[in-house]
Amino acid sequence: RGYRGGERQTELLIRELARTGCAQALWGRAGEPLLNRLQDIPHLERVALRPPYLGAFAASQPGDILHAHEGKATHVAHIVHRLQRRPYVITRRVPNRPKDGRWTRRVYRTAARVVAISGAVDAALRAWEPRLAPERIASVASRQSPDSRQVAALRARYTGPLRIGQVGALVDHHKGQRVLLDALRQKPALADYPVLLIGSGEDETALRHEAADLAQVVFTGFVENVADYLAALDVFVFPSREEGLGSTLIDAMVQGLPIVASRVGGIPELIEHERTGLLVPPGDAAALAAALARLTGDPDLRRRLGSAAQAAAAAYTPEAMAAAYLDLYHDIAQEHTA
Repeated sequence: RGYRGGERQTELLIRELARTGCAQALWGRAGEPLLNRLQDIPHLERVALRPPYLGAFAASQPGDILHAHEGKATHVAHIVHRLQRRPYVITRRVPNRPKDGRWTRRVYRTAARVVAISGAVDAALRAWEPRLAPERIASVASRQSPDSRQVAALRARYTGPLRIGQVGALVDHHKGQRVLLDALRQKPALADYPVLLIGSGEDETALRHEAADLAQVVFTGFVENVADYLAALDVFVFPSREEGLGSTLIDAMVQGLPIVASRVGGIPELIEHERTGLLVPPGDAAALAAALARLTGDPDLRRRLGSAAQAAAAAYTPEAMAAAYLDLYHDIAQEHTA
């Protein structure tokens, strides 16, 4: 289904587990970008599945523990568990309830562990199925390093007093790009600042058309090294309508960027209002416009929020995530052999 935040977090976990010597196998649909991105990983078997997916998966003799990172994979893991008695883990990244139905509830209840990436995801799961007791393992920073020459080139290309940017799939019902466009219209003073929408997605064509009256808005399309763009920005904006946690926020925090984000889902677990960023109600273009105007007009506030965000981001490392999952895997292995 492409390469977005969930796939990036899966890649970070696989890479960090490989450094521990953990033998791994990755099953994915043929043509998925994640399979191609991990060709350099030692002790990793990559299996490109083609229809019928379930038969191909079961025949490939998966490892001691299965780990499902997205919706369809949870159902496959459950069926393989029933056929081969292999325990499985589900990582849930979105703060809405799974689809109702006996089958889906059974899939989650039968999992050896369910992991929620934030308190918001945890609460949604418990409200949906009170018998669940999810573990909590957060998303982490991507550790991409900016290239100083590329950063300088981007700053030269997008000139202005300050550069504002958002990173995320161009899917408005999730990432809220239309809220940002409305906010820009409400504050004509923001017209002096280039606003970069970094990413691609199903709403890109419509959003480009809708932003035709906003000369400062730039659509970059998908970019490989997001860190170059983040390092070229002066303000990061994240107007999501829903969000499990927002791993891109962590990357912006690592770069020391002052942040304006929606108070929704797991975002307040990362951003403390007035300390590590500014939070606004989701879908509130007026509040977003006011927060952006405040940040762009106050360099001391930008420095204070950016510095505090950078310090807070130090806790979100791939090493910490991998260590937490390894502990989980070891506990499951002991339970399964007992």
